[in-house]
Amino acid sequence: MRLAFLGTPDFAVSALSAIVEARHEVACVYSQPPAPRGRGHELRPSPVHAFAEARGIPVRTPASMRDPAEVAAFAALNLDAAVVVAFGQILPREVLEAPRLGSFNVHASLLPRWRGAAPIQRAIMAGDKVTGVQVMRMTEGLDEGPVLATATVRIDALETAGSLHDRLAAAGAELIVRTLAEIEAGRAVETPQAEDGVTYAKKIRTKDARIDWTKPAAEVDRKIRGLSPFPGAWFELPTDKGPVRVKALLSGFEEAEGAPGATLDDRLLVACEGGAVRLLRVQREGRGPQDAEVFLRGTPVAAGTRLG
Repeated sequence: MRLAFLGTPDFAVSALSAIVEARHEVACVYSQPPAPRGRGHELRPSPVHAFAEARGIPVRTPASMRDPAEVAAFAALNLDAAVVVAFGQILPREVLEAPRLGSFNVHASLLPRWRGAAPIQRAIMAGDKVTGVQVMRMTEGLDEGPVLATATVRIDALETAGSLHDRLAAAGAELIVRTLAEIEAGRAVETPQAEDGVTYAKKIRTKDARIDWTKPAAEVDRKIRGLSPFPGAWFELPTDKGPVRVKALLSGFEEAEGAPGATLDDRLLVACEGGAVRLLRVQREGRGPQDAEVFLRGTPVAAGTRLG
């Protein structure tokens, strides 16, 4: 089929790559405009933009898909369908309905649970045991369209947002290719979403990443894993030169008691309400991520240390 692909982050690259390998004609790729990235804050294209450009696929980076000129340019592509994966803009009805067969979204949750911007992180932070990826027909409502295909994925005990992201991206890539084949053949079945069980995955804000050790241990553990690797849940570690910020990137829940924020041994077991969290991977400010045992060789943390 003749398609347009709209996506921005790494998660979307897997789907675009699979669509190209399936020999669909990608007439144009749409992505968010280049943004400051890296330490030098240089303007760089998004992962999807870079992938498409390297393969000679035309790329457009409109500030708004509501611009009448962009709407007209999209309609002029004469598409069979459009595929949207984490594009980052709300699309108007004129864009959604321009392709002959409609527009379809790959979404990383089991709808109607976790509609919105951060379904992967919110599923882990909420303690969900199962999540998945779905292909739905896009409507004007936020992630409200009927579902055409589903792949379920278990959330493991030590799952992070990063590891779940990669598993769901791979599942979504396979699912969209199979679903496009069904759409092209006229065999796709659309199932309306349930009216019950709707939840919204609010955008993750960096200001929400600080760890509160007075919270229940299970909640702290899920927050650490749900915010790993980005933005990274963090705490302050006291040192002779003053407190330093440390990100917690991987953790596990353990049964233990102590004053919230106090280390219960010299291997980064930290007391919380109703239990403790074992920090397994951390990142000191200005340095790279390290497994806890490696971190502790250079920065010993004695039992009884109070973490900020």
